[in-house]
Amino acid sequence: MKRIFSILVLIFTISAIAQDRRIPQDTAIVTTNSVTVKGIEIKYKAKTGMQPVFDANGNIKATLYYTYYYRTNVKNDTNRPLVMSFNGGPGSASVWMHIAYTGPKILQIDVEGNPIQPYGIKDNPYSILDEADIVFVNPVNTGYSRPMVNKEGAVDKKYFFGVNADAKYLADWLHTFVTRNNRWQSPKYIIGESYGGTRVMQLAHELQSRQWMYLNGVIMVSPADYALLRTKNSEDFAINFPYFTAAAWYHKMLPKALQNKDLLEILPEAENFAIQELLPALAKGGFISAAEKERIAERMSYFSGLTKEVILQNNLEVQNSFFWKELLRNSKGKTIGRLDSRYLGLDLKETGDRPDYSPELVSWLHSFTPAINYYTQNVLQFKTDVKYNMFGPVQPWDFRNNNARENLRKAMAQNPYLKVLVQSGYYDGATTYSAAKYTMGKIDPSGKLQDRFQFKGYRSGHMMYLREEDLEKANDDLRNFIKESSKNIGAAKY
Repeated sequence: MKRIFSILVLIFTISAIAQDRRIPQDTAIVTTNSVTVKGIEIKYKAKTGMQPVFDANGNIKATLYYTYYYRTNVKNDTNRPLVMSFNGGPGSASVWMHIAYTGPKILQIDVEGNPIQPYGIKDNPYSILDEADIVFVNPVNTGYSRPMVNKEGAVDKKYFFGVNADAKYLADWLHTFVTRNNRWQSPKYIIGESYGGTRVMQLAHELQSRQWMYLNGVIMVSPADYALLRTKNSEDFAINFPYFTAAAWYHKMLPKALQNKDLLEILPEAENFAIQELLPALAKGGFISAAEKERIAERMSYFSGLTKEVILQNNLEVQNSFFWKELLRNSKGKTIGRLDSRYLGLDLKETGDRPDYSPELVSWLHSFTPAINYYTQNVLQFKTDVKYNMFGPVQPWDFRNNNARENLRKAMAQNPYLKVLVQSGYYDGATTYSAAKYTMGKIDPSGKLQDRFQFKGYRSGHMMYLREEDLEKANDDLRNFIKESSKNIGAAKY
């Protein structure tokens, strides 16, 4: 009998080990919790799990991992604003804003955003959950979200990985989510960080035109606009230049005339120089006169902390990646961060034209990775052997036919209720604050919609919410935007 029992235990153990490491296609787990925001206890439920992506024939193409927070100690929850949240990449999980910005739990980090051991989470006293419910969505191959494979064991990449494909299937998914959770009466918002900025610009029109889901607001956090980003044309170099001024000011590398002023005093000067002087000079290319080239290089040095000589060596076209390597090369022998230039890096060699790594991203991965894995398994009670992809395989990404700007303009023109909020950190060197301002102007060249745009800047980087002072301010800006754009403002007409 003892031998038979041992055999059964062995068989069970082998079968358990041999199980496929797969995610369920459609499941939900609900937990109850509370958080104190602005001195008021907010009771809420967290629903987390998998919801399928269906194709036109009702077949499951993928399953997306989401976490949905909804307040329970309110009288009428169906009319509460709903915020649908995405991060970027493309290929990034929704972890960043989920456990560091708007959600009820945030990272255990210091006031400037640096990781603290032991890694963990704590209550977020600034969460917007007092004002709105939030769903954090992980697109295919991010977080626990996974595509289905066909009979040949392959993934239909064209269905998911591209500007237009991404918005199309996510709009379908959101329609299912809103219907399942009875949120059609809610004022609705989509928020996207980094590539998520392009995503929500595209998604706003996709939701309206194909799902008949009209939004109250689009929120872009440190948006990446690929109509400008990395194009390496005159506009790209000039529009990003004011970020050089901000980063150099932070590291005390500017001349005294600028360094002794507050950051917000000098940025308008840098912006004016970039548009009025630098952009026309760069447009001339090699036909610029020697005298003008010298003058512009001198002015660039004044506003950037770089030497005139090195600027001339780059023909006035100083790439952001070179700036990260060059700014502190001769003073501290260190590099500065790409996504947040307050961070310092240490390269193998001081020579070179770009840093070896991104010190800020390494720092963030230190604290985010253990925290999200602990949080999903132990607090949200979502148990799985599937790996949580902080960054997942989504390449090659199809950027063809990227009409995100125009599609957001169409959505705004067709929906008088729709307003836009842009939030950026001044020390973000990847998706600069000045590029975000530029994008706002390019969305509607007519200027007829400009009163429906807001810009908010913060003294931090790409994830401005990691700095506690900006975490509070940014959430307040979100809260106020939601309140103003969801109140009864009369009929939706011009």
